[in-house]
Amino acid sequence: METRRLQMLAELARRGSMRAVAEATGTTTSTVSQQVAALAQDMGTALIEPHGRKVRLTPAGRRLAEHAVTILAAVEAAQRDLSPDAPPTGTVRVAGFATAIRAQLLPIISGLSTSHPELSILVREHEPAEALHLLANDEADLALTYDYNLAPAEPDPAVTITPLWTAPWGLGIPDHVARPSAPGAPEVFRWFRTADWIGNSRNTGDETVIRTLASMAGFTPHLTHQADNLNLVQGMIAAGMGVGLLPMGTATLPGVHLMPLTAPDVVLRAFAVARRGRDSWPPLALLTDLIIRQSAQGV
Repeated sequence: METRRLQMLAELARRGSMRAVAEATGTTTSTVSQQVAALAQDMGTALIEPHGRKVRLTPAGRRLAEHAVTILAAVEAAQRDLSPDAPPTGTVRVAGFATAIRAQLLPIISGLSTSHPELSILVREHEPAEALHLLANDEADLALTYDYNLAPAEPDPAVTITPLWTAPWGLGIPDHVARPSAPGAPEVFRWFRTADWIGNSRNTGDETVIRTLASMAGFTPHLTHQADNLNLVQGMIAAGMGVGLLPMGTATLPGVHLMPLTAPDVVLRAFAVARRGRDSWPPLALLTDLIIRQSAQGV
């Protein structure tokens, strides 16, 4: 069984069409079709079936695609293990959100230039979905991502996920408006049911949290403005444009008051994510370990 055929099947399961697989692997749809057909012959069972003008995996094809992820990861891990004691050298490409880059990655990079001069870190600032897309396309080696306890990310068997840190979030409101005295996130949200709500322009997790808590409070939020930069979110709140989620403990701008959210709490969870089989690569393993240590010191 050729690993290239398994790779084609795994990509077909993830991307949904042979054309998308061909574009991702730099080949042709005919080649993809031939490789999948050869794999079906090897396995002695049909792996795809017609579905309109396209094809879809059969139950056997889906099952083999699941095995393919594990097999390909094991092959890549074995290749990495050929030189397990090699010093970390090369370039590690990191895609992640700004807070993690600023708090965990930047303090590490200056030290690495001295301790491991042959190791370089390439940094790209991205929200989780963008970073994971780069990771899946092998355009990044490590993704620094986050989700919320009320908006958990979908699990992906093709990656390994290392928890880094958590941080409570609250609701930013204009400082001059009346505030609820009753505790609890639903009660706080209900108080601002007629307000405009500010969401994240590059990540849907914030909106999911807002809609979830608003549903618990018995209303549908009026989501209007969107901003990715937290300072801009604060500026909008101070200008009276609406209310929005902000991390607790953050320094607030004049005109902004931060209310805690409890029962249920709103918690951001940060992660380091790598492709299975790639996580044991010495430069990546070193960087991940350093990030974990830095995270233990707090955001």
